Amino acid sequence: MWQYIKRYAHFAIIAALFMGGEVLMDLIQPGLMRRIVDDGVLGLNNNGVGNMELVWHLGVRMIGMVLIGCCFGSLNNVFVNMVSQNMGNDLRKDTFRKIMTFSFPQIESFGAGSLITRITNDVTQVERLIAQFVRGMVRTVLMTIGSLYFMYTLSPDFAFIVLCALPFIIGTMAFCLRKVNPLFALQQEKLDGVNDVLQEDISAIRIIKACVRETYEKLRFGKANGDLIKTQLKVLLTLAFMGPVVNMLMNLTIAAILWYGARDVLEGTASPGSIMAAITYTTQLLMGIMMLMMLFQNISRGFISWKRLASVLHLKPEIQDGEYADSTAGNGLIEFRDVSFAYPGSNKNVLEHINLTIKPGETVAIMGSTGSGKTTLINLIPRFYDVTEGSVCIDGMDVRDYKVSALRNKVAVALQKSELFSTSIKENIAWGNPDAADEKIENAARIAQAHEFIAPLEQGYDTVVAERGMSLSGGQKQRVALARAVLKESPIMIFDDATSALDLKTEASFYNDLAKTSPHSTKIIVAQRIASVRRANRILILENGTVIAEGTHKDLLKNCAIYQDIYQSQVGDIAPDENKSENELLTQITRNNAAQEKENTVTQSSRTGEGVSTHE
Repeated sequence: MWQYIKRYAHFAIIAALFMGGEVLMDLIQPGLMRRIVDDGVLGLNNNGVGNMELVWHLGVRMIGMVLIGCCFGSLNNVFVNMVSQNMGNDLRKDTFRKIMTFSFPQIESFGAGSLITRITNDVTQVERLIAQFVRGMVRTVLMTIGSLYFMYTLSPDFAFIVLCALPFIIGTMAFCLRKVNPLFALQQEKLDGVNDVLQEDISAIRIIKACVRETYEKLRFGKANGDLIKTQLKVLLTLAFMGPVVNMLMNLTIAAILWYGARDVLEGTASPGSIMAAITYTTQLLMGIMMLMMLFQNISRGFISWKRLASVLHLKPEIQDGEYADSTAGNGLIEFRDVSFAYPGSNKNVLEHINLTIKPGETVAIMGSTGSGKTTLINLIPRFYDVTEGSVCIDGMDVRDYKVSALRNKVAVALQKSELFSTSIKENIAWGNPDAADEKIENAARIAQAHEFIAPLEQGYDTVVAERGMSLSGGQKQRVALARAVLKESPIMIFDDATSALDLKTEASFYNDLAKTSPHSTKIIVAQRIASVRRANRILILENGTVIAEGTHKDLLKNCAIYQDIYQSQVGDIAPDENKSENELLTQITRNNAAQEKENTVTQSSRTGEGVSTHE
């Protein structure tokens, strides 16, 4: 934490000086009040004759001291906030930057909700810690020392009484804070849980409504929120014990001073004004102790929040930069050399001894059942994950030897789930190539078949997309994402089921235009539709993490039973199709899909009718 504080240490020192001035003004007040009572009102130094002129004179001085103290306090607040807010800003930025360097497993290990809590709530707690420490600790220390000194000058007995009370007050506070410290950490964990549920529900609100799961999600959120409230109540109940006990000890201390003071006044060894001054000093000191109590609460919370932030800031990213920084050299050669991969925490390999070479400019399609390892395989190319065994090489160099930014500049990726940002369509397309000219942006949109829906919009390419692309349909979002990948102009292009929301004609047009405009790019297409992979140079069939077959569309149609089954389910017959045109194949697939949908509808209606009869 010190590395952040020292950046603004000069502001903290200035704030401490202004706080010292404010405390000094407060410490002068009781002495002036004693003189007003003893000399101005009672006239103890003038044979019992009061002096209103002195009262007015000292009263004006007290008002002046109050105003000066107010100015010092305001300036202290300004510089304290400069320290805490600037430090919080640095912490927030550094935490966000660090999160951006994490691998997917590292992000998943924290959870999105927890990371959001850390970068928002935890940073706020640290800001409060710094602000109250710079202000509260300086004030408490100076006020304690000053009050004890001035009380001692009035009467050593008064100072002795306060010194006797302090261990009990501080001991009570320490006992309660020791009990409550673990609860502060638990409270932040429960807050993480609330944020996790909230984020999931907001992200999946359409699915929740479609499946009529609102009641279930309300209960789930209620449970997470209830756990948070229970923890907060434990914290408050513990602190509720501390407040009354400390107040009781404070009142007993003041009562003891009054008793001793009354005795001294009756014996003539003290004046009423000195008793009033002593009580004021005692109140100031004990209020400082109360402030210290509140400060320690926030210190406890702040340090727990700091530990949570430090666990992010000090975590070493799993994906480390290599030394090679040239992203322009090479032509897109990809090699998988005896690659095996298992996800963190799992003993089972998702990929087993993959050996594969993809030549520059080659189009390779990957098919396979769900869970066969298709997406995992392509995620190893831009180092979203690192291999467990073997190596992935681009242009003859292990991807781990590249600087991460250089490696990912060589690879353009379009995913099935298209992630868009709440900015203009133009900026979304240019996300991977922000310096691209408008002509290039429009050309990329035309290749991705997106121009046809963008151009009629009132704002055209400047139309602002709603959060997460909610203002666009699934197919429109995919086309914008495809345009983004095309505009990046990378030597390697990866399409992970990136056309699943497009109709067959639009998909075919995209791949036709892409082949014409980017003939030298290496393309990898992960898909489930025959129409998507039919014209690839090679098609790989993955099953249980291994390549069980590869070849052209014609080869697999003759020799691979799995590919034949996929073809038959989509096209409807397994007759050789080498003489079929693209349009004929698409028409046949479309008709087959329509027939299957009709059959499913009839079957569902039949089942519904049977269900009604049975019920009746």
